[in-house]
Amino acid sequence: MRPHFLAIMATAFIALLSPVLGQTQEVSLKMVSGFAENSMYVQRLQTWIQKVNAEGKGVLQINFLGGPKAIPTFELGNAVKTGVVDLALNTGAFYTNVMPEADFLKLTQISIAEQRKNGTFEAINKVWNEKGNMQYLGRVVENQPFHIYLNKKIDKPDLTGLKIRITPVYRDFFQSLNANVITTPPGEVYTALERGVVDGYGWPIGGIFDFNWQEKTKYRVDPGFYDAEVSLLMNLPAYKKLTPVQHDFLAKEVLAFEADNVYWAHYTSEETQRQEKVGIQTIKFDAATTAAFRAKAYEVAWAAASKQSPEVASKFKGLFAK
Repeated sequence: MRPHFLAIMATAFIALLSPVLGQTQEVSLKMVSGFAENSMYVQRLQTWIQKVNAEGKGVLQINFLGGPKAIPTFELGNAVKTGVVDLALNTGAFYTNVMPEADFLKLTQISIAEQRKNGTFEAINKVWNEKGNMQYLGRVVENQPFHIYLNKKIDKPDLTGLKIRITPVYRDFFQSLNANVITTPPGEVYTALERGVVDGYGWPIGGIFDFNWQEKTKYRVDPGFYDAEVSLLMNLPAYKKLTPVQHDFLAKEVLAFEADNVYWAHYTSEETQRQEKVGIQTIKFDAATTAAFRAKAYEVAWAAASKQSPEVASKFKGLFAK
C-alpha cells in the first residue's frame, strides 16, 4: 500500500502545484511605440494589447510603456535590437540607423496577406534576423499612401526653393524633386511649420490631425506614392525564448491584428474627405505628369535601395511587385 499511497500523494502535489507552474510560465513583454500615444496607430495598438492581455492570461502579457517619451523615436530600433524592450510598434523609416533595409518595406505593392503567401515574409525575416537581431512579426498598417503636404502652391512636381521635412522614406525622392530637406521627429513638425523652418512635409494620407498639422497645411499633392508601413517587431533572443505555446498564441494574435487591415482603405477615404472639409486644397497634375511622378518615386527609391544593399534590394524587388 505504501507505493500506492506515495503515488497518490505525488499526484495530489502536482495537481496543487500546476496552477503555480502555469503562472510562472506566463511571460510579460515590454513594448514601446515609435509613434505618440494619441496617434491613430497607437490607439489601435492599445485596443489590440487589451485583447492580447485578456486572452493571454497565464501565457503571455504585453506591458505597454508608451511612445517617444519612453524611448525617443529614432532610438527605438536599437532598443529592440539590444533587448532594452521586447516589442515595438515601429516603421522602417525610424530605424534605418540600425538597418537601412528597413526603409525598403515602403515599396511593397501587395498586401501583407499576399506577402505571407509568396515568400516575402520569410525573406524579410531572414534579413531582420541576421542584420537587426529582430523578428518581424507582422504589418498592421496598409493602404496608406504618402503625400507631399505644403503651405505654398506648386503647379508642377518641382520643389525647388522649398524646405521640406522628411524621414528617410522620401529623402531621395524629394531631393530628386529639388527640395531642401530637413529631418525632424514628428513631434517637432508643427513648430517647424509655424516658424517657417519648413514649407511642407511628407506624411501618409492619414494622421495629420493627430498632430494638428492641418492648421498649418494648405495643400496636398496628389497622387500618393509608396505605402506607409507600420509593423510589430520583437527582439530576436526574446522571441526565441518563447515556448511553443507562447509562439502560437502570439502568432494567432498578430494574424488577427493583420486581418483588421481592411480598416485602412476606409480610413484613407475618410481622411481625404476630412482634409477637404478643413480647407486643404488638392494639387493635381495632368495624366502624363501624374504617371511620371509616381514612376519616378519608385525608380528613385529602388535605385537608392540597390546602391545601399544590392542583394536584398534585388530579392525584395522581385517579391514586392504586383
